[in-house]
Amino acid sequence: MITDRTLAKYPPKAEYLLLILHEIQNNHPQNYLPEEELRKVAEYLNTTLAAVYGVVGYYTMFSIKPRGKYIIRVCRSPMCHALGANDVIQAIEEELEIKAGQTTQDRLFTLEPAECLGLCAGAPAMMVNGEVHENLDRAKIRAVLLDYRRRS
Repeated sequence: MITDRTLAKYPPKAEYLLLILHEIQNNHPQNYLPEEELRKVAEYLNTTLAAVYGVVGYYTMFSIKPRGKYIIRVCRSPMCHALGANDVIQAIEEELEIKAGQTTQDRLFTLEPAECLGLCAGAPAMMVNGEVHENLDRAKIRAVLLDYRRRS
């Protein structure tokens, strides 16, 4: 259903593939791209399923596995790394009792390291579903996670 509504918004041209994939994933309750939806996209754009998977596999923001409601992306750029990105990841892993790349049992959070979020001035930094959190330490991380839990 999501895919049909999304495809209706765009002409069947390859240059719309990224926009289509983002919209489908962002509107899926488990924040991912199921194979059946990718098949519909490939058919609509008159391309192969392999070509669509190639794009999905290339860009780290796409997932073919179900994820949590909140996607936590921790920046691991050189600047964030130098200012404690590994400590941020460790703190989140401890708070959520998961490892990077995993989703919490309640399907609320997924932790994904990112190569660069472009937030050097606020390093170390992370994004949660596009919302920026900068100058992180354990206390801020705990407060941010608590805030997202309260929102759910």
